[in-house]
Amino acid sequence: MTISTEIIERVEQLRALINRYNFLYYSADEPEVTDAQYDRLFAELKQLEIQYPQLAAADSPTQRVGAAPLDKFAQITHSMPMLSLDNVFDEEELTAFNQRVLDRLNSREIITYAAEPKLDGLAISIRYENGLLVQAATRGDGAVGEDVTENVRTIRNVPLKLNGSNVPEVVEIRGEIFMPKSGFEKLNQQRLANNEKLFVNPRNAAAGSLRQLDSAVTASRPLALFCYGLGELQGIERPASHTEAIQMIREWGGAICPDIEQLQGVDACLHYLHQLGERRASLPYDIDGVVFKVDNAVLQDRLGFVSRAPRWAIAYKFPAQEESTQVLDIEVQVGRTGALTPVARLQPVFVGGVTVSNATLHNEDEVRRKDVRIGDTVIIRRAGDVIPEVVQVVTEQRPADAIEFVMPVQCPVCGADVERAEGEAVARCSGGLFCGAQRKEAIKHFASRKALDIDGLGDKLVEQLVDAELIKDPADLFYLTKQQFAALERMGEKSATNLVTALEQAKNTRFARFLYALGIREVGEATARSLALHFVTLDKLTAAKEDELIEIEDVGPIVAHHIYTFFQQEHNLDVIRRLLAAGIRWPEEKPVYADSALAGKSIVLTGTLESLSRSEAKEKLLALGAKVAGSVSAKTDYVVAGRDAGSKLKKAETLGIEVVDEATLIQWIS
Repeated sequence: MTISTEIIERVEQLRALINRYNFLYYSADEPEVTDAQYDRLFAELKQLEIQYPQLAAADSPTQRVGAAPLDKFAQITHSMPMLSLDNVFDEEELTAFNQRVLDRLNSREIITYAAEPKLDGLAISIRYENGLLVQAATRGDGAVGEDVTENVRTIRNVPLKLNGSNVPEVVEIRGEIFMPKSGFEKLNQQRLANNEKLFVNPRNAAAGSLRQLDSAVTASRPLALFCYGLGELQGIERPASHTEAIQMIREWGGAICPDIEQLQGVDACLHYLHQLGERRASLPYDIDGVVFKVDNAVLQDRLGFVSRAPRWAIAYKFPAQEESTQVLDIEVQVGRTGALTPVARLQPVFVGGVTVSNATLHNEDEVRRKDVRIGDTVIIRRAGDVIPEVVQVVTEQRPADAIEFVMPVQCPVCGADVERAEGEAVARCSGGLFCGAQRKEAIKHFASRKALDIDGLGDKLVEQLVDAELIKDPADLFYLTKQQFAALERMGEKSATNLVTALEQAKNTRFARFLYALGIREVGEATARSLALHFVTLDKLTAAKEDELIEIEDVGPIVAHHIYTFFQQEHNLDVIRRLLAAGIRWPEEKPVYADSALAGKSIVLTGTLESLSRSEAKEKLLALGAKVAGSVSAKTDYVVAGRDAGSKLKKAETLGIEVVDEATLIQWIS
């Protein structure tokens, strides 16, 4: 169908108008037309695109309706990490941050800061190529996030196409997706009318709306974006300041928080903080603090980063909201690593936008320090607006029948002994191989590459087997049939056959690998190797007393206690007996010779070895009594450098550590 020039121009005109009105309405809060006028223009554009499908475009405002539902979110690696921020909680700490900035810059001049409200939403990175939105990802762990592109496309104030003459080839715009208070209230009213569960607060509503596999659901929710910075940038020069970067994003059509300000010095920051704090309740969006950034980009580069946070920025967190309630009970939860954590069961109370019915008490010492008892009235705080915690007990309201907490001596899940090492605050269950709370992690570790290396037994399959109650401990794996594996979801006949073969192959192992696979607390590969070489047989090891274990290098009193306690648990011994009965075996190990020149030496392997793999080299060095470390330090004795050795070699040379080649390594282990 031939399309006239007038129609093409009208479609382009309508898109430009609607994009302009979207920006003025959602970003600038300066609407130019009535809702009825806007609706008529939108309907006209939509009708033209239906009539002339050749004119459809990905950046048309009519495309904010969502795509087909997804099975799951794909993973996206950020081209530049999305860093977290360090926090301060009072004015003294904020002043100290400013002083650290001055000290690092060796300057006495007043620092210019950019200040912006810390929105209570979800961080997002939106990638544009040649001005078009091509990808959007959540922050995730800072390095890898979830692909939520189709969902972000539905958010009204997210530009599908950047405007202006200075649009870069590639740019990642970083920002915060949130739900305005008015939209949140309207959404909950709709859900109430539909007899649906209400959202607790705007942040939860925003998180639930953005992470919908069906983007049409996201499109129906009142989400918004405020941009706060740049990630990757190609094709134009990076702005000289944060303020300039924000202005550039605004010129491209990005939505900017109207409360961003440029401030001179820490006193201005404190004034801004007070003003915003007073306005917090009346703001149209939820905030939980203020972010201050050194404005000058050159100074930012000089200040650099520490860990995963920039030294040039800080988040001031507003004081957490507090409420009082009653402790109905104190229960003990067992974590996946065996840690026992006392948890206060509370009379439900609304704190900081969330109904709280549980609060962590961290450990036994914390319960004693705060003297929390069942029946007490306590002050609850959402620490960092996230984790509910008991701040203090209102002792004046303590009832006469309040009950003191007693940490159990047996695990409430499996009944194994609870141990607490000297100097540690955390008590732990010793039934690692048997305990239901630790079951999945124990089996995953048992099957891992450095343990029994059961090919094909991945984390998801382990979880599936445990959830189906087919296995309760690692020994159960070896008693399952091919038919039982094949009956699992997404597990065909061939995969089941391969897994049975892998389990059979895994039965031939090494004593050290078997010990490591048992998951004894603080027994890593090197310690397992030392135990295997010292005791030679499992019977001798299980019969060893703590004073015998301490004689082994790298085994101190705490580790010796963990090992001894593990082998005292009948649950663990029963699993071991069933593993041996299933056919697990290993050749007898040879003890380390006292005259080995490498006994006790710390060695680091780096680069590519030609004649053997790194794991083979490590195994042989451990057999000679050496310690094989993963990083170079002043305690390292030798660095073995293979082909393409990198940073470890450079660090060894800097520290003056002896570096040897692969030929020397072969000579050692021969």
